[in-house]
Amino acid sequence: MASFFRAYNALLIRRPMLAQCGTAAVLFSAGDILAQQAIERRGKQHDFARTARLTFYGGVMFGPVITKWIQFLNRLQFKNPTKGIIYRVWLDQFVLTPGAIVAFFTSMAVLEGKPNEIKSRIGAGYVPALLRNWGVFIPTQVINFWLVPPHLRFVVISVVSLFWNTYLSIANAAARRSAEAAIEEKQVEKIEQ
Repeated sequence: MASFFRAYNALLIRRPMLAQCGTAAVLFSAGDILAQQAIERRGKQHDFARTARLTFYGGVMFGPVITKWIQFLNRLQFKNPTKGIIYRVWLDQFVLTPGAIVAFFTSMAVLEGKPNEIKSRIGAGYVPALLRNWGVFIPTQVINFWLVPPHLRFVVISVVSLFWNTYLSIANAAARRSAEAAIEEKQVEKIEQ
């Protein structure tokens, strides 16, 4: 196991984009599997297409963006280390995160072939996801920017993200059900009129 971590650490330094996109893909996949099996108890009714969508999102959409974002935050220079932590966390949580949550719900609706549900999903899932994100990631990022070497910051985010991705998978499934119900209700109203 130690040799795996040494190799992974070396890959993070040599090829950060590849390592971090692969990590994001694996962790989004694992988060969805946890959501479906441990929480939703789907068993043999596992939705493999849902897992594939989240894996794709993690590796191809989230991974590259967060890799570049963390590199940007790491390059910022501050004379006062405490101000550096505060500004990095503020930028991460109040500049990137609100848009990232919109991008997540939008991407999931598009990848599921239901772009007409984007507004409904964001309406149903955005505020709870944003508030929960702040509760999880503000403390995580304070510790991350305070104690963790720059090349390992993505790893810290990734470990916490395993559980966060489980939540996002559940939140997206709930938002999808809510959006489908709202669309169905509108169709019934049109028919009745």
